[in-house]
Amino acid sequence: MEIKKLTPRRGSDALRIDDSDNLVVMENIAAIPDGMVCSDNHGVIFICTEGRAQFEYDGAVIQFQKNDLFLYMAHSIASNFMASSNFNCKQIWFTRAELWNINLYSDTNFSDLAFLKQHPLVHLNDKDVSLLGDYFQLLCRRMRDNAPADIVRSLVSTLFLEMLVMIRRDVKEELAQDLTKDTSSGFHKRRLVDKFLLMVEQSDGRIRKVDVFANKLNISPKYLSTILKETMNRRPSEIIQLFTMKAIEHRLRFTDMTMKEISNDLNFPNASFFGKFFKEHSGMTPLDYRLLFYIGKHRKS
Repeated sequence: MEIKKLTPRRGSDALRIDDSDNLVVMENIAAIPDGMVCSDNHGVIFICTEGRAQFEYDGAVIQFQKNDLFLYMAHSIASNFMASSNFNCKQIWFTRAELWNINLYSDTNFSDLAFLKQHPLVHLNDKDVSLLGDYFQLLCRRMRDNAPADIVRSLVSTLFLEMLVMIRRDVKEELAQDLTKDTSSGFHKRRLVDKFLLMVEQSDGRIRKVDVFANKLNISPKYLSTILKETMNRRPSEIIQLFTMKAIEHRLRFTDMTMKEISNDLNFPNASFFGKFFKEHSGMTPLDYRLLFYIGKHRKS
C-alpha cells in the first residue's frame, strides 16, 4: 500500500505564524486520514474533545477517545483509521526547527521521548482538560489577532511544558507500578533502554557507534538493537543520529563555533565528513542552516 505524506491542512481553521508550516494550530477537526500516512517533518499533538477513533500506529492498535492526548512523532506510520460520527479533536503541528524556536529542547530529554514512543496515548483527568483547554483557547485567540510571533511561541512553549508535566506524572506512576512487580524480562529490557537513552543524551553527539554503548551496557550490539526495536520500534543508530543532529543544531544556532571547531568538538573525522553528515540528515549544509537561523532571528527583531 502506498504511504501518503501527512501534512497540515490549509484554510481559515488552520492558524499559522507568517503562513509557515513550522507551527500550525487547529480547532474542531473531525476529518481523519485515509489509508497509510507518514510525516517526515512534523510531530502532531492530538487532543480528543468528542467521540472516539481507532487506528494503527507503528503496528500497535490505538484506541483514542474523549480527553485523550496522543502524540504522533515524525517518521511514524499510521493507518486503518476509523472514527465515530461525532469524533472531534484539536491539533498542534510542529517541526523540529519550531521546537528550537520555542526552546523546548532545553526542557525535554530522551526519557520523555522513550516513554512517548512506548506510550504515545495519555489520558487526561478533568483538571488537565480544563487547563489545556484554557491555554488552547488563548493561543488560538492570539494567533487570530496576529499577535507577535514571540508571544505565540511563548504560549506554545508553556502549553507544551504543561503537557510534559502530565506525561512525566504518568511516567512516575508507571515506574511505581513496575517496581511493585517481580523482576521480569520485559522490565529488565526497559531498564537497559533507559540507560542507553541516558548515555546517548549525556554523550551530546560525541559518540556515534552502537557497539560503544552496547559495551558500556555489557550487552551485544545485536541485543541492544533487538530491545530498542521491541520497546521503541527504533534502531540504536536512529536514536544516536537524532541526538547528534540536536547537538549540531544547538552549536550552529547558539554558538559562534566554526564548522571545523564543531567537527572537532563532536569527534567527526574532518569538517568535510561533518558537512556531508549534516546535509544528508537535514537537506542543507551546516552553513546554510546557520544562515537561515540568522536571517529568521533578525527578521523577528
